[in-house]
Amino acid sequence: MRVLAVAAGLAAVVVPAAPAAARQNPYFPLIPGTQWVYDGHDEGVHARDVVTVTRRTRRITGIRTTVVNDRVYIGGRLREHTSDYYAANRRGTVRYYGERTATLKRDGTLESREGSWLAGTDGARAGVFMPAHPRVGQAFRQEFLAGEAEDHFRVLSLHASITVPFGSFDGTVLKTKEWTPLEPRVRDRKYYVRGIGQVAEATVRGGSERYALVAFHPG
Repeated sequence: MRVLAVAAGLAAVVVPAAPAAARQNPYFPLIPGTQWVYDGHDEGVHARDVVTVTRRTRRITGIRTTVVNDRVYIGGRLREHTSDYYAANRRGTVRYYGERTATLKRDGTLESREGSWLAGTDGARAGVFMPAHPRVGQAFRQEFLAGEAEDHFRVLSLHASITVPFGSFDGTVLKTKEWTPLEPRVRDRKYYVRGIGQVAEATVRGGSERYALVAFHPG
């Protein structure tokens, strides 16, 4: 589930690039300049999601994380802006260390910072966002801040197929199920392709949100 942007008093710190020892994960590359553009709808309204890997990094619990910007436009207006913090280890497992979230009103003013969290603060802990070597049946907690951020996922298939505006992928897609105990009636699916990353997501129970990849720019 997407993580969207900006809690008060927390500022990204520019530090040197991530160490060479970190291995890129082909299902979730963290190469600066990489950008994904998704089109879709949220409760029947057209939406666009633009995700960009920046050159900024931030140390969280002693780990140098990469800052990924996520901007969601609904009905042509910027409604959500997030800075997400990820880091890949030497094996290539990507861990998720937090987010700074801002949801905006139609006039562009701040509506909410709900959903923001940071590993090491108020009991929050980092989770696994993408394992180095996914296997069917694997399940992980992506994030943890009690009552605020409790997303989980399970690997359903390594050989799924999907067609999105960006292209068709036959039998090569990593498919996951996502859920959170905070919204027990909601279930999502996400689809990833090696060398690209996420190509689609859809709420399959408890909602109608859908996004599909329309453009991909490697870093």
